[in-house]
Parts: sequence; C-alpha cells; structure tokens
Amino acid sequence: MAIHLKKLFLLFVLAFSVQTTSAQLGFSHEIGAFVGAVAFQSDFGVRKDFETNSGNTGIAVGIVHYINFAYRADCNCYSTDTYWNDHFKIRSEISWNKTSLNHFGKWVDDSRTSQDAERLRQHTGEAQNWDIGMQLEYFPRSIRAFSAGAYSFAPFGALGAHFVSYNPSVETTYGDGNILNNSNFYNPWGAASGGDPFVSNESGSTWSVVASIGTRYKLTILSDLFLELRWQYYFNDFIDGLNHKLPSNKNNDWNLWLNFGYIYYLD
Repeated sequence: MAIHLKKLFLLFVLAFSVQTTSAQLGFSHEIGAFVGAVAFQSDFGVRKDFETNSGNTGIAVGIVHYINFAYRADCNCYSTDTYWNDHFKIRSEISWNKTSLNHFGKWVDDSRTSQDAERLRQHTGEAQNWDIGMQLEYFPRSIRAFSAGAYSFAPFGALGAHFVSYNPSVETTYGDGNILNNSNFYNPWGAASGGDPFVSNESGSTWSVVASIGTRYKLTILSDLFLELRWQYYFNDFIDGLNHKLPSNKNNDWNLWLNFGYIYYLD
C-alpha cells in the first residue's frame, strides 16, 4: 500500500509542477473540495438489481484544482478571447472513496436455505481507493460570462483518467473464516476459476477512465458550488477483492459518484 501511495504522491507533485508552470504563462487557478456518495458496481450481488445498487454504496471526499484559461493571474485581466479559453478548463484531483460490500438479490433471499446461499450471506468486503488524475472539462456556455455573473448556472461535461491505489478487504464468517480456503466461498466461483484466485485482499494500483456531467452555480464573484455525476471504470477487476469467472461477470469493477463541492477562484 505504501508503494502505491508513493506513486500517487509523485503524480501529485508532477501535476503541481505542471500547474505552477501554467501560472507563469498567465493562466489563473481555482481550488476546491467535494464530498459525495458512491454506488459501487462490482462482482457482489446481482447485475442490474436495485437492492444491490442501493445497498453497496459508500462515501467519497476530494480536493480539486482547476486551470482557468479565460483569465490571466499575472495581470488580473481576461486572456485572448478564443473558443478554447472560453469553454475549457483542466481539472486535477486527489480523492478517496470507501464502500462496504455485501451480497444482495435472489441468491441470498430468505427462501434459499442452501449452504451456498449461506456462504454468500457471510461473505462481506470493502473497497477503499485513493485516486489522483486529471480531466478536461467542457462548458457549452461562456466561462467569461459566467465568471462575470451573467448567468447563475454553467453546465459542463468532462473526460479524463485517474491513477488508482486500491486496498480491498475480504472477510467471511463461514466455516473457519480463512479467505484462502475456497470451500468458505460460493462453490460455483471455485469451479469456474480454473485454479486462479477469485478473492484477494491484496492492495495494488491500476488506471481508470472517468466521465462526468454536472453544473456549477455562481455563489459569489469568486466562488461557485458544483454538482457532478461521474462514471468511473477501472482497468482491473479486483478493486472489490472479488473476481469470479462466472458468465455474469461481464465487466471490470466500476462505480457512479454523485459529488457536491465548493470552488474558490484565486486572484
């Protein structure tokens, strides 16, 4: 875990260096923070099941930095009026999210009394991740006009990539409670695994792609509130500590974030 956090720190230093260079080129900066809820879509539960989606939810917090091309910090004036400067911002972020995971749906319904149903009920997990990354945000409406208070809302869309340090936790109270004992887990997973591990509490690192839609609300001339719905797809299927090989496991782990935050404009 320490190695992966060091990687995150080095990436953060690199991003900060790039942003410091941009300040020397005359761009302006914004900083902020957010809190949010995460709906984790993993190998726990049943695909497209409301109880699974509503039950496996967690929390997220983060700090953000924006490069604002529409305004120059070195002269307290607007930059050259180009489409790029007036409609795009670059966002960098470091964030943390955590979700407790349980099995929901028909396979653990009270009517099921098999030992495999009991194995699922007693298997729990936790996904805990640190993210650092960048996104390109596009604002269809003029950033200049919004900054000047011409309108209250500024919708945006974003696309980017995050480096992720993941630290899952796997637990079971079935049998002897040993997570290395496959007989303590759902038997079809072992049969489909071909001898490969299908549960793991080992930390690791991976990349992910993120896409967002949201809006800013002009609170004051130098501050905004923002609301964002984000989709994140990981290039790894052990983010939740479970990677079974049943046909129902069609995708790597992914999640949805709903974030609410505050942004302050630096002079």
